[in-house]
Amino acid sequence: MLTMKARVRDGRLRLDEPYEAPEGTEVDVAIIDDGDDLDDESRARLHAALSRGHEQMVRGEVVPADEVLSKLGTRG
Repeated sequence: MLTMKARVRDGRLRLDEPYEAPEGTEVDVAIIDDGDDLDDESRARLHAALSRGHEQMVRGEVVPADEVLSKLGTRG
């Protein structure tokens, strides 16, 4: 997952930094409510963990969800 900051200007989201992607690329946007109880240190650890997870995914170091769910279903 890539996290970027954006601001609303004239009713549209505008990224605070450049994002290189081909014209017409669709992206999913998740609106995160800042009303959580994370302090700055916890938030930094969360973002670091998300970045590490994304890097692992890019390197192919993941297990498909259906495989995990299948294994969970056989426990018992």
